[in-house]
Amino acid sequence: MNWEKLLSSKRWGNEARFTGNQKEARSEFQRDYDRIIFSSPFRRLQNKTQVFPLPGSVFVHNRLTHSLEVASVGRSLGTIFYNTAREQQPDIDESCPLLSETGNIVASACLAHDLGNPAFGHSGESAISHYFTTGEGKVFQSQVSAAEWEDLIHFEGNANALRILTHPFAGKGSGGFALTYATLASIAKYPCAATAGHDKKNIYTKKYGFFQSEQSGFEKLAIEMELIKVQDSPLVYKRHPLVYLVEAADDICYNIIDLEDAHRLKILSYLEVEQLLLPLCNDARMPERLLEMEDDDAKITLMRAKSISTLIGQCSRVFQQRQEEILAGDFNQSLMDAIDEPFLSVMKQIEKISIKKIYNYSSVVQIEVAGYQVMGGLLEEFIPAYLYNTSKYHKKLVELIPKQFLTKNEDVYSKIQTVLDFVSGMTDIYAVELFRKIKGISFPSMS
Repeated sequence: MNWEKLLSSKRWGNEARFTGNQKEARSEFQRDYDRIIFSSPFRRLQNKTQVFPLPGSVFVHNRLTHSLEVASVGRSLGTIFYNTAREQQPDIDESCPLLSETGNIVASACLAHDLGNPAFGHSGESAISHYFTTGEGKVFQSQVSAAEWEDLIHFEGNANALRILTHPFAGKGSGGFALTYATLASIAKYPCAATAGHDKKNIYTKKYGFFQSEQSGFEKLAIEMELIKVQDSPLVYKRHPLVYLVEAADDICYNIIDLEDAHRLKILSYLEVEQLLLPLCNDARMPERLLEMEDDDAKITLMRAKSISTLIGQCSRVFQQRQEEILAGDFNQSLMDAIDEPFLSVMKQIEKISIKKIYNYSSVVQIEVAGYQVMGGLLEEFIPAYLYNTSKYHKKLVELIPKQFLTKNEDVYSKIQTVLDFVSGMTDIYAVELFRKIKGISFPSMS
């Protein structure tokens, strides 16, 4: 792979207007950022769970604040990469004019990386899959292809993000968000079909990155940017190199920020957080600086900032040093897994503590259980209603689905996707409210 091809500024759905003028294209990736940040799916992230329940008397991160922070870190990673490349090759702007836009591309992809996640965090994904594997949705297996069934029983937010950004929803135009090819490809952590997305030996096939409905679209991106194809059936590609920076930004943020939130919610003590973050600060004066401060939250804020800075430096170094392997598609681990000791061991310890004390905390588990009930309950109502539409009750339910999601296709897979588009796009609050209303638990206000 080579950077001149990888940094394609061609726009999805607007390919005919592409001039190839490099100078005109310098602002295209900033436009991607703006289009995402002003979009409705992005705004809805403010009411989608990151880890902890929303909202409470103590502010914790939601999907929106998380995405903004990931974008900030991602921009730094991309900018550092460009600055380092320019130091090593002073004429880089002439040979690869768009490399200077790397920070904007990575920041845009980071903003969009969670757009496909349904309500209730990862439990929302599991709830959707559960409906088809062991719930009422199992009856539809014989009505879709084997590849389409894999999409449904392993519903994946990564693939759903690509669908949101590229699918021509009714009344929304033909190009989706009309983002650049480079930004779209930088979101695809797992550039393979669902039938290939279970091979844990390869970083690019741990999950999957596109539904069957978007497979030809992704292949168009891959061909344009000359991504490395692994196989045709099921379709598998190697990652776009900038995926590693997007993934690193996400890894840095959720690992560190979850500790900060856990302290605010009194799940972890100040001492527990300090023991984890202090080694990451990489600052001999940090203990002395902490002694000068009285407020524990302020201390953690300082350590969080220093820790993120250290990890940005570490991941940037790995990305630069392993550039040849990355471009060849042979780098088979995340940047975070390749950082130096003792930082790597500290991150492993943070992961261990997070699983034990944060992700299994009672309120977090309660949200996961609620997600199963709510998401499963909505699918039980809306999928049969849209597929069969045989009763007055069905017709009333279908009227609740916004017209932008409705499809003209008559096949079962497309109709199921219509309901999944609707339900997966809901915020936690809206999903709960709609579930309660259609189940008769509460009634809509007449005011």
